[in-house]
Amino acid sequence: MATLPPPSSPTVSAIYAAYESAADAGYRAHLGASLIGGECERAIWYSFRWATRARHTGRLLRLFETGHLAEARFVADLRRIGVTVLDVDPATGRQWTLRDAGGHFGGSMDAVAKGFPEAPQTWHVCEFKTHSAKSFAALTAEGVEKSKPLHWAQMQAYMQLAGLDRAFYLAVCKDTDALYQERTRHDPGAGLRILAKAARIIGATRPPARISQDPAWWQCRRCDHHAVCHGGAAPERHCRSCLHASPVQGGDWHCARHAAPLDRRMQEAGCAAHLYLPDFVAAEQIDAGEDWVSYRLADGTEWRDGVPAAVAPAVVSHGPCNRCGGNAYVVRPGKGPHAFGLTCTSCGSAGRWLGKAAAAAAGIAA
Repeated sequence: MATLPPPSSPTVSAIYAAYESAADAGYRAHLGASLIGGECERAIWYSFRWATRARHTGRLLRLFETGHLAEARFVADLRRIGVTVLDVDPATGRQWTLRDAGGHFGGSMDAVAKGFPEAPQTWHVCEFKTHSAKSFAALTAEGVEKSKPLHWAQMQAYMQLAGLDRAFYLAVCKDTDALYQERTRHDPGAGLRILAKAARIIGATRPPARISQDPAWWQCRRCDHHAVCHGGAAPERHCRSCLHASPVQGGDWHCARHAAPLDRRMQEAGCAAHLYLPDFVAAEQIDAGEDWVSYRLADGTEWRDGVPAAVAPAVVSHGPCNRCGGNAYVVRPGKGPHAFGLTCTSCGSAGRWLGKAAAAAAGIAA
């Protein structure tokens, strides 16, 4: 008998699709404490440089949301037994935000709390996590530091940055709703090593060494950046992958090419003067000019990143840009989403402009 196809689930498919359409690129402005415990510094550097756009399935995105929704229940559980829980910073009314001295490393604490039966007078960093049955079994058998080193490093980073000596880890098994708790002491040596590791990664202009040269190594196979690191794939084009951009004090970024600061929107958009950091190109650099770099690929052919400074791209007028209202565009045939490759000279937006009606509604002259 022929195998029947599985029944269609249009509603479920639509729900997953809605999650995917609402998802962003996954770019985090700072280097997160949730990543710093990773063994491969190269992978962490790729994340900080936004090398790979996040492309998660709707099911996985919904699972991420489930973890976030659980935080409110953890807070309610603790308050129910008399623990004082501050899940937002009283000074701002928003989630607790911690940053290092340079402003590029840190994260957002789930809460701080005191009044635990084990230590009623001690303030704790709170970290709330959800686990599968397999992960929860390892956690209860081995503890946080051994079974979840990323979570342990995250708590050490928060204690180091917040100046607190204790952390309270509260986890739930998603299969059984069983809870697990663990109080963790601040390890000053580990905290300093974590900050030094973060500073080393943030300041690196070249990717750190791979954890393995074998693309089939299990940690490499599971890495989001496998295609860029081992497969020679090109990273996303934006300021973070450009050799002109660099992190500066205060958590900011600066462009040496335009001698200008770069806000978040500018970083994501990039501009026509983008040139990849040489280590992002799986080829031998053979020549360079003010606005271009030439490479010899593995097959012997040459590829030029950018354009010679003497060859200015054509600039034309068009409808106003839907981001900044400008109406001057660089023409790069075959580039970008528009057939004529129009890129706004003011903000770098590619192939997007307002129609006459929308421009009039926005108060912009068409």
